[in-house]
Amino acid sequence: MARRCEISGKDVMTGNNVSHANNRSRRRFLPNLCVISLLSDTLGETFQLRICAHALRSVEHRGGLDAYLLKASTDQLSVKARRIKASIKRQQAAAAAAVAA
Repeated sequence: MARRCEISGKDVMTGNNVSHANNRSRRRFLPNLCVISLLSDTLGETFQLRICAHALRSVEHRGGLDAYLLKASTDQLSVKARRIKASIKRQQAAAAAAVAA
């Protein structure tokens, strides 16, 4: 499984360890990934996603999984998150059509 956040796209970065003598050796900066169950208000389901702690804070700030996914660009989302986003859009469109009719 890739070390990549499913909703924000945060990925592994590389850099240098720099010693006191200014010796440099390559290192990897890994994202702080957590397996989290998030509730979709529109669908009424919970989804288990592997997201970074920063993205979890952003989801809470935006008002939940639905609001975050609808505002997020499709490029950075994983396949699983894209499917969730599409089903949320379908459900909201069906609810809007039922209200209009």
